[in-house]
Amino acid sequence: MPRKRKLLAQLSTLQSNSSFPPFDALENLNATPDGDSSSKSSKYFAVEKKNSSQLEADFFNQPCISLAKSFLGQILVRKLPDGRELWGRIVETEAYLGGEDEASHSKGGKQTQRNAAMFMKPGTLYVYQIYGIYFCVNVSSQGEGAAVLLRSLEPLQGLDAMRELRSASRKGPTKLLKDWQLCNGPSKLCQAFGIDKAFDQRDLTRDAAIWMVPGHNPPGEQDVVATTRIGIGNRGEWAQKPLRFYLRGNKFVSVVDKKTEREMAAMGHFSCS
Repeated sequence: MPRKRKLLAQLSTLQSNSSFPPFDALENLNATPDGDSSSKSSKYFAVEKKNSSQLEADFFNQPCISLAKSFLGQILVRKLPDGRELWGRIVETEAYLGGEDEASHSKGGKQTQRNAAMFMKPGTLYVYQIYGIYFCVNVSSQGEGAAVLLRSLEPLQGLDAMRELRSASRKGPTKLLKDWQLCNGPSKLCQAFGIDKAFDQRDLTRDAAIWMVPGHNPPGEQDVVATTRIGIGNRGEWAQKPLRFYLRGNKFVSVVDKKTEREMAAMGHFSCS
């Protein structure tokens, strides 16, 4: 049987069996005998390859507090212009609920040019500047004007590049940063990952330079500490609400709340170390 007819027969068999997708057969049909498919590719048999592990829209489409907790253990990936990839495990977040949340940039439902990303579809990046120098990155969630601040990462890959980026943003002679110092704060995170205002309003599910993938061994409720947010000033009762979440015992967290951890241990949430 001629090679092409044989492959078409294999494709027909695969299509009739729902447990096997026909992609392999399509690729084989499009390949040359020596296995090189680049020289004789056909638009009719092209199969778009997508990173199947990338977190997609359904993941981000959840309420703000739920998303803030769900981010813990997931991995942020940043592809630099030179092709290097930076990977960091999310270990600390803060939820900003919009509307009545006095600490949110969208309190009262006010939408401006600056905070427009907070009102966009879940998974949209909201990047803003503080002190006219540093950047912070948030991800929009369900809820009008709601978003999650990424506070700290545990560096996994590309640490040398992170050090280069951090050093470039610091003035004067600098000491070599230790691993735990690279991303243990929202502005440090942005420096280490090269995130600036140009990333505002980008879609994490579609962008080629930044996205998220699932982490291994997601944490359980007993691994998560819920405590007050940091640096929000005098916001009345909202300054005391437990809307910051971090992985207990992780040395890459920016600020550890020992008091809350002891209280949670006393209530039986986890053993006190």
